[in-house]
Amino acid sequence: MIAGLIARIDANKGVWKAPAGTEATLNGVSDLDVKLPDLKNGQLNKQGVNCIRDFKVGFVNWGARTMDGSDDFGSEWKYIPIRRTALFIEESLYRGTKVMFFNQMMNHFGHRLDFVGAFMLDLFKKGAFQGSSPSQAFFVKCDAETTRQSDRNKGIVNINVGFAPLKPAEFVVIKIQQMVGDLGG
Repeated sequence: MIAGLIARIDANKGVWKAPAGTEATLNGVSDLDVKLPDLKNGQLNKQGVNCIRDFKVGFVNWGARTMDGSDDFGSEWKYIPIRRTALFIEESLYRGTKVMFFNQMMNHFGHRLDFVGAFMLDLFKKGAFQGSSPSQAFFVKCDAETTRQSDRNKGIVNINVGFAPLKPAEFVVIKIQQMVGDLGG
């Protein structure tokens, strides 16, 4: 049931939207064995438990925490949409850069990686990140600082991508490394 809810939220809003709250109604649920008061829900939520609640809009998933979601863990991967957005970006960029690097050797970082910035800009326009401008919402870095000459000689390209998830406000940084073959000659 929760997997179906997540798929529905993904299709309508994107992986960056929490599959929780009043928009996260659960189809096909007729009743709950236990109806939690606000206080008990708050206690369970702090422990990383996502509760199903009964509201006027229907039965809803009222939490979006991962298995690292307990407040005691202090994990940056506490929330489902942050973890899923990072995984989505990482996998999309890994696949995209893999194809790009396979098809063309990299001589100039910037020109070859414009699509990474375009991908992130598209996500920003869709509302995936915090910030009123792209520079506040994400960054893409692939240059001589991230990929030293010794890396290039080994055919390694390092890309750092950071984004400001909708909640919380801290940037999440993803590092992608691609092997492009022997560029050293």
